[in-house]
Amino acid sequence: MDMKKTSIVWFTKYLLDFMFYTGIAVCAGVPWLFQIAGKYFTAFRKFYVPYCVIFIFAGVFALIILWNLRKMFGSVIHEKPFVRDNVIALKRMGICAFVIAALMVIRLFLVITPAAFVLVAVFLIAGLSSMVLSQVFDQAVAYKQENDLTI
Repeated sequence: MDMKKTSIVWFTKYLLDFMFYTGIAVCAGVPWLFQIAGKYFTAFRKFYVPYCVIFIFAGVFALIILWNLRKMFGSVIHEKPFVRDNVIALKRMGICAFVIAALMVIRLFLVITPAAFVLVAVFLIAGLSSMVLSQVFDQAVAYKQENDLTI
């Protein structure tokens, strides 16, 4: 790998690590953060419990996505991206993205906001992209295994 590519990979790895660990803290702090938000926004007071449940679950699924991305970056760093574990990770990330999209649809029943619609769209697209990429990686793994057997 050239130096620039390596720098980008390492920067992304550390960014994902940062997002993962701060995400744990944010998920743990949702009840407290939403109490504070409730002082300024009526929706957080009115729907405190459902909002906490929705956003904690969404946060946990986002953490699963980040965990899988971190695992995938480990294989990129070791220059072995086309492995079966990455196919599984991409499928898992796609399912998690669909769950987050569904949670944001449920949120729309409480309060309709443009941001909620955007989140639904973003996570639907992320879920579909992950599923398609898992198929691409699956095919790449099959070609790689076939090529490894060829002498």
